[in-house]
Amino acid sequence: MTAVRDVSFRVARGEAFGLIGESGCGKSTILRAVAGLNESHEGSILFDGHELPTRRSREVLRAVQMVFQDPFASLHPRKMVQTVLSESVRLMRMDRPQERIDDVLRAVGLGPQFRYRYPHELSGGQRQRIAIARALIVEPRMLLLDEPTSALDVSVQAEILNLLNRLRRERGLSYLMVSHDIAVVAHMCDRTAIMKDGCILEMVTADQLRRGDVLETYTREFLAASAPAVVRQPPPA
Repeated sequence: MTAVRDVSFRVARGEAFGLIGESGCGKSTILRAVAGLNESHEGSILFDGHELPTRRSREVLRAVQMVFQDPFASLHPRKMVQTVLSESVRLMRMDRPQERIDDVLRAVGLGPQFRYRYPHELSGGQRQRIAIARALIVEPRMLLLDEPTSALDVSVQAEILNLLNRLRRERGLSYLMVSHDIAVVAHMCDRTAIMKDGCILEMVTADQLRRGDVLETYTREFLAASAPAVVRQPPPA
């Protein structure tokens, strides 16, 4: 069975690119392939002009980090925050682990005191900030965002999205984001690919997405079905 067919797109340095569509359309399959978690695929994935092998080098794993959908599931329940973060530094053979932990906790809007907490002692938003910190601590160039706010309360979603936008500006990061929420993608992404049945139907800019300026009938129907969500955009940071 083929999950994704003839998909091709490019993410520029510093750009946020979105993949959006109904569940099962293939967007998460693409994200996992880029992350190196899905090895059963044909075609090429290039990073900085170089084709990525099936077995990724430490340099590539450091440059391309993933933030998962459910922060509680992605954090080890029996490990303190400082252990989770220091493991990433150790695996990438980086220096100054304690200083890096303090710096990255401040960068995600927490503080050094959070290093001594366990996941069950944190709110959903705080857990996702730790998950983002774990990705950031190895100084990546690209983040793969798998529905980064869908497991959070609506009141917290805007905070996380604004944090991600700020981090992209400050660190020159590139984002590849998967979502089914048009409002989230319109707020976060410079360009968005609309997917259906494993294919990309069309690509639109953020302005085109907000205006509903699209070509495909399916895209118009998808936007119309999500119309109430399009207007619900997070407040500016």
